[in-house]
Amino acid sequence: MHLAYVSLPGRGANDRFLAVIAERLQSKGVRLSGTVQSNVERADRARCDMDILVLPDGPILRISEDRGDLARGCRLDAGALEAAVLGVTRSLPGADLLIVNKYGKQEAEGRGLAPIIADALERGIPVLLGVNGLNLPSFEEFAGGLAAALPAEEDAVLGWCLTHCTRAAA
Repeated sequence: MHLAYVSLPGRGANDRFLAVIAERLQSKGVRLSGTVQSNVERADRARCDMDILVLPDGPILRISEDRGDLARGCRLDAGALEAAVLGVTRSLPGADLLIVNKYGKQEAEGRGLAPIIADALERGIPVLLGVNGLNLPSFEEFAGGLAAALPAEEDAVLGWCLTHCTRAAA
């Protein structure tokens, strides 16, 4: 079982980092499944819109709800996340690696991409994910001490991915 995560400080840092990693892996011929997120800033809102790319090649789904600039609390569109989960489920059997942009509240509660992470590990597909500090204790419990914390260095993360992929990439 190969499970690793990155946890970079700063809003959107994990998202940007994992998007670069996914792009570099795909350029090396690695077959990916999973999700990467992009955050779209809006001049009329204090908080960004959140879009998720279902790997390997789409669709891109808006996973945030626009509830107005003064809204508080979770803005996740659970229906859009479930659509992403369906796309990842379809692409997983042919994947060399699963990337999950965020182990978040949904995953901590056993929903979202948590079942797919478990499925990938059972199939012997390595998993790389982003985890923020808030969700790290829940993730560590989920991982049962079996996850490797990777440094926020592209070459180190790429090296881990290429070493553990189910198919050698050229």
